[in-house]
Amino acid sequence: MVRSTIGPIATALSMLQWNISPSMAFSFAPNAGITNKLHQQNYLSSNSLDRKIRTKLFMAGGEGGEDEWVKALLEAGGSNQSPGQFEEDMKMKGLLGPNRGKGNPKLSANSRLIQWLETEGGVYLSEASSWGEAPHPMAISTETKDEITNESSGRGLLARRSINDGDELLKIPLNLCITRKSARDALGRDALPDGINEYLAIACQLIHEKYVLGEKSFYAPYMGVLPEVEEVNPTFTWKDEDLAFLEGSPVVAATRSLQMKLRREYDALLGGEDGLIAKLPDRFPKEHFTFENWEWAFTMLFSRAIRLRNLRVGERLAMVPYADLINH
Repeated sequence: MVRSTIGPIATALSMLQWNISPSMAFSFAPNAGITNKLHQQNYLSSNSLDRKIRTKLFMAGGEGGEDEWVKALLEAGGSNQSPGQFEEDMKMKGLLGPNRGKGNPKLSANSRLIQWLETEGGVYLSEASSWGEAPHPMAISTETKDEITNESSGRGLLARRSINDGDELLKIPLNLCITRKSARDALGRDALPDGINEYLAIACQLIHEKYVLGEKSFYAPYMGVLPEVEEVNPTFTWKDEDLAFLEGSPVVAATRSLQMKLRREYDALLGGEDGLIAKLPDRFPKEHFTFENWEWAFTMLFSRAIRLRNLRVGERLAMVPYADLINH
């Protein structure tokens, strides 16, 4: 496990930069400018191209329990419903109460992820207070919206109470993260040598967990909330006829360069005559390690991977469950 604390929220090439200390607990905390409202900016390179995306996360006041969450939603929506009606509607929809998530695949996937984090990693995500422990301040939403275009931004984390400067928002054990080390452990150090590029190693493990192991994977609850390529829609997955609409834009040249690089890396590592599919077909079955699944893996990496920083071991790339739901 590693510990990280963020002051100002920042992005670099679609990756959050996390500063880590050796105290072995991965955590996230906001800076002084983020108290009653968490305002994050996101620059996407998908179907929105260079458009600036802003996502506002509104927080309720008070202790952050279910009542405060409901209050915040009511205030944001300007509802004139009678007292208690909103709570009843939310419970009927499976968004509050003991039946939360039932009958809705996305909500069920959210609940499964939370249970996995709590059970396997001891991650504290309780909505209720306990002795000496405040309620977890965030909740997973199946849909977030771009405040300018009103377009869907997919799953994301919303704050459900006021957050003060320095409050710890989340702590994720490193053994729940997907890194080059975990990839080498999962697929073999003979297949993925020590010096292998982090992106390539993690891409291989993502395919292994999602497509080869499926529900048998330790990471199945995490895989279940990762989006499909169509939901992210990065330009490097576009067909030529779609890219033709952008002719004249520098995005086209950058996209084609990335497409060629991804194909070269795939052929060199996996699909070529000397690739892992040919050498180790039991571990790298060709029906799962396809180029389409390779594109999916890199879609996840480019849109969700987090750069962890540690003065002792340097930087490492990681897929961090739950933390990567923060729209940035």
